Amino acid sequence: MSIRCRGLLVVDRGRQRLAVDHLEVADGETVAVLGPNGAGKSTLLRALADLEPAATCDELLLDGRPAARPQLRTAVAAVLQRPVLQRASVLDNAAAGLRLRGVPRARARGLARPWLDALKIAHLADRHARTLSGGEAQRVAVARALAVRSAVLLLDEPFTGLDATTRADLIADLRAVLDRSPAAVLLVTHDRDEAAALAHRTALLLRGRIRQLGATADVLDAPADLECARLLGYTTRLPPELTRRDGLLIARPERCRLLRPGQMPARDAVVVPGTVWRVVPLGGTTRVDVDTATGPVAVLTTTEVTAAPGDRLCVTVEGRDTRRLPAPGDLPVE
Repeated sequence: MSIRCRGLLVVDRGRQRLAVDHLEVADGETVAVLGPNGAGKSTLLRALADLEPAATCDELLLDGRPAARPQLRTAVAAVLQRPVLQRASVLDNAAAGLRLRGVPRARARGLARPWLDALKIAHLADRHARTLSGGEAQRVAVARALAVRSAVLLLDEPFTGLDATTRADLIADLRAVLDRSPAAVLLVTHDRDEAAALAHRTALLLRGRIRQLGATADVLDAPADLECARLLGYTTRLPPELTRRDGLLIARPERCRLLRPGQMPARDAVVVPGTVWRVVPLGGTTRVDVDTATGPVAVLTTTEVTAAPGDRLCVTVEGRDTRRLPAPGDLPVE
């Protein structure tokens, strides 16, 4: 079942928090909404679930038909950042949504159990839910939402607060589950890697508005403007005064390299001279900030860094790792 909204507006105390002209998620499709904190991502989910009292919508459709509150409550299930679990077993929590819909306890438990298995927590079925880790609790919340076979699944940053290993495992298992699900899935996240791993399409939400929407790989690789670029990690700015090329070039710091003395850059590379400002070890990587004629340039590298503050050197970025945007003065004024 698809879900589509048009003219969705959230105004609270005279302040516009969200304005979405159009958004649609097809059945069997996962769409990620990527944005920074405060962009309106969770507000969007609450509005689609009819949980946002300040929301108005010109049109909200389920499978092309107008959706009233009863249809939404039946068709939509949500997984929140911090899952709310009952004082009961894992299995009973996974079956809770079915019980609320009038399914007898034994049958609800039977319908919920396969989802515990799919999410690799069947062995926890008899465990009290209040004893679970954060990652285990999220898996239970996802299983509860999937067990009711809702046509629309809303995921509100379900990986928040999880350690890196737990997060990676849950993303992989959730991807396998969603690949077999006919639900329309809307995933809210501030992490582009989560969007890349799970979403067919990605929308960039900035200051309450969708600024870019398309196939995930295309959006993540080709930001539409400078603000979208920052969100997607293209934080290194290389203006034409520095590169002597047309337009503003942007790059991700992890694609920038320090050019050692005597080392030749790639034929199409951008080469920028500068002075090392600071060197910061970050575990497996090292960040090097280099002052240039037009401002700082950051480099993230996994190779050994021998440069020290005050050293003169060059930063290089291969042409294939840069993207061209209009110069700041040429950007449209909103």
